Amino acid sequence: MTRAIPTRRPARALAALGLPLIIAACSGSSDNLREVGRNEYNSDSGRSRVAGRLTGADDGIVLFGTSRTPREDGGAGAGAGLGVNAYLWRATLDTLSFMPLASADPFGGVIITDWYSPPGAGGERFKATAYVMGRQLRSDGVRVSVFRQVRGGNAWVDAPVAASTGAELEDRVLARARELRSQTAGR
Repeated sequence: MTRAIPTRRPARALAALGLPLIIAACSGSSDNLREVGRNEYNSDSGRSRVAGRLTGADDGIVLFGTSRTPREDGGAGAGAGLGVNAYLWRATLDTLSFMPLASADPFGGVIITDWYSPPGAGGERFKATAYVMGRQLRSDGVRVSVFRQVRGGNAWVDAPVAASTGAELEDRVLARARELRSQTAGR
């Protein structure tokens, strides 16, 4: 008795016919993709960068914060993918640069520093958390909270901080943001 071996020729034939149809359907949109890609390169920088829009149109979905369209808040170019004002963000990083950075979230606008002991003050340390709020350069666009600890025996103990400390850091951030903005406007 001989067994009939099933053949897969009909399935292979359908796949062989279907594959060119799928490729032909996809190839019709290649001109559109080339045109979108050509327009989305940033020629200002020394390297080519794709804009990152899912649909390629100006109103498309932005992926990974890589949109290169100018913003009304003056943040174009210097941090165009930020969720907050670029000048306030950069100014906050510059102002708190004397402290080690623990975390920075440019989309949420939160900068957290690690503990810092000033030279000559081994018995105390400071930590700061800065909140950059919104996409506009405004005087109430940044809040800085400062925390202080003093050494109590073998452990660090929370201690009060002068209320003016956070306000002074906020003023420095705002002054630096104005400076950055004027430097950018002068180009």
